[in-house]
Amino acid sequence: MKHGGWFKRALSGLVAALLALGIAELLALLIPGLSSPVTVVGAFVVDIVPPWAKDFAIDTFGTNDKLALTVGLVGVILLVALLAGLLERVKLPLGSALIAIFGVVGAVAAVTRANASGWTVLPSLLGAAAGILVLRLLIRKLSGAKLPLELLDRRSFLQLAGLATVLGLAAGAVGRTVKQVSSAVTNFVLPTPKTRESIPAGADLKIPGLSPFVTPNADFYRIDTALQVPQIDTASWQLRIFGMVDREVTMSFAELLEQPMIERVLSLTCVSNQVGGKLAGNAVWIGTPIRDLLARAGVSQDADMVLSSSQDGYTASTPLDALTDPGRDALLAVGMNGTPLPPEHGYPVRMVVPGLYGYVSATKWLVSLEVTRFDRKQAYWTPRGYAEKAPIKLASRIEVPGPFAKLDKGSVVVAGTAWAQHTGVASVEVKIDDGAWQKADLGEVPSKDTWRQWRFNWQAQESGNHYIYVRATDAQGRVQESTNHYPLPDGATGFHNIAVSVN
Repeated sequence: MKHGGWFKRALSGLVAALLALGIAELLALLIPGLSSPVTVVGAFVVDIVPPWAKDFAIDTFGTNDKLALTVGLVGVILLVALLAGLLERVKLPLGSALIAIFGVVGAVAAVTRANASGWTVLPSLLGAAAGILVLRLLIRKLSGAKLPLELLDRRSFLQLAGLATVLGLAAGAVGRTVKQVSSAVTNFVLPTPKTRESIPAGADLKIPGLSPFVTPNADFYRIDTALQVPQIDTASWQLRIFGMVDREVTMSFAELLEQPMIERVLSLTCVSNQVGGKLAGNAVWIGTPIRDLLARAGVSQDADMVLSSSQDGYTASTPLDALTDPGRDALLAVGMNGTPLPPEHGYPVRMVVPGLYGYVSATKWLVSLEVTRFDRKQAYWTPRGYAEKAPIKLASRIEVPGPFAKLDKGSVVVAGTAWAQHTGVASVEVKIDDGAWQKADLGEVPSKDTWRQWRFNWQAQESGNHYIYVRATDAQGRVQESTNHYPLPDGATGFHNIAVSVN
């Protein structure tokens, strides 16, 4: 093919894209807010995909859904970059036009993000400009045309391509690394709670393979819409409580830390959790009761909902009565398992509300609480087909043994977790094949707001394949629903079961 062959032309487009992305990532460090092209376009994709696509991504990739989306976007960009190199001509720069279009798409996506400014378009636009410049230089070099700089003119195509690639990768690595380092800064001392909640000695059954009663921070599930963890400076952070209130309240982080704090062990569950899924966790939280802050603002009797907002623009609609109920400790949490909130779990402040799925209650990176009504405001997921109110459904899962385990005859430990947040689990039963339901032994719990471990000793005497089923009953006598139901719109139902074989 003329002008250096198709391979070098495609390589030119790839190199140009790598430099453009690297420059854009480096520039994004200097711009407040969300401005990285990959991140803002990814966030835009998250906003527009239908709920079934979101659930498919979570089912397929679990808590790696954001990584999968980012890798997929970068892959698409690089494929388009190869095409741009093939299309580029010295006199007809179609490839440059393609890169320019991508730059505009990134700029538009950036300016539509929450808290965006005019500056957020610069990384995408300047990155695209750098990519176009490099693509033009490389294609001109292949065509034999004289380059504008004599120094560059003396260099070979591969030297130019190698230099641009190194610069792009280095710039991108610096941008991403600095973001990760800055997002890990949590520099305050946790306040001492006025009340602590002790965990009974028998809460953790300590069975190998069973989830620990308290989920370590590093293992706690993370499902949210933020492709980039928001960077929040506690010196400038403020919480605003407004809307249908007697008086608007604005509070700094230092003022929030001065509020009476309590410690509570609370379980959280994602509405996308499938039957038997892993999108549930239990942690020790330190925070101040939300009802006390709402009382300070003076809530209107006509209000029935609080719309919470995140730094990144995400919103959740929480029933007002769940936040004001004196028997339900809904918290503005600042601590998790003895440390300040990890950045990915909402640093510096997040909501934790017992008994409600996270999409209506667990807003991370919290910045405001608007007291309002369900018939006046909608939260992020409501127009996307999810229920306005979403109490967590009674559920149980088998964790030991694992699916398709090969077991020896004799005594087999079957174990797992069950939850009915803010109601409590009263019993768990296990069934082998078509046999009768049999009671499992339960671990202790500090309250009705945590999950509960269970175990059952199965005397496996018959060789062959077997199915193990589990179901739970809550403290109000309600038995777990047996009908299999997809998570949309208000949580999955059905009995978890696994297949095993006995030798």
